[in-house]
Amino acid sequence: MEILFNINVQFYLAAYLVGSIPFGLLLAKFFAGVNIKESGSQSIGATNVLRVVKQSNPALAKKLGAATLALDALKGIAVLALAMLMDMPESTLWAVAVLAVIGHCFSVYLMFEGGKGVATGLGVLAVMLPIETAIAFGVWFLAAKTLKISSLSSLIALLSLVIASFFIHPDMAHAPVLIIAFIIIYKHIPNIIRLIKGEEKKVI
Repeated sequence: MEILFNINVQFYLAAYLVGSIPFGLLLAKFFAGVNIKESGSQSIGATNVLRVVKQSNPALAKKLGAATLALDALKGIAVLALAMLMDMPESTLWAVAVLAVIGHCFSVYLMFEGGKGVATGLGVLAVMLPIETAIAFGVWFLAAKTLKISSLSSLIALLSLVIASFFIHPDMAHAPVLIIAFIIIYKHIPNIIRLIKGEEKKVI
């Protein structure tokens, strides 16, 4: 058990456990009395919170969706910020970033199910790659406004971030970014299938 006293391991565990907190599920249950794991896409993310709660309370849906988005982003940022405060090496910071996304997507509190990883990924990448994330956010905003399909907009933004990272930081080790991108794409496979079939719903 000595390994648990290693500060790197402690940050890795914290990143995964905090990343696993299903804020969307908790907010929807507490404030709207609905279980989003049993409705809509059954995801715990902001889009499903918005879609499910909107059926009964449109005004509350927007608030809970925004709160879910913010909290899912902040849970990754919080552990990263603490690691930076303690002057942890960059390799540890990237591991924390990846594990926060893994926690959200494969939550220990939900029998290793979870969300799509977009908000948590956005949060950690905003800390690690702020310029690339700003570019991705701009791309997402334009795509969301024109396409009005959450999953497609997120995937396009993710692709823009990965491409931008190779141009802006060509000498950086890109493995953590690619791992985060792979996890998010993997969690979007059902959405991608629906997109191909033309069945993916728009967010209006």
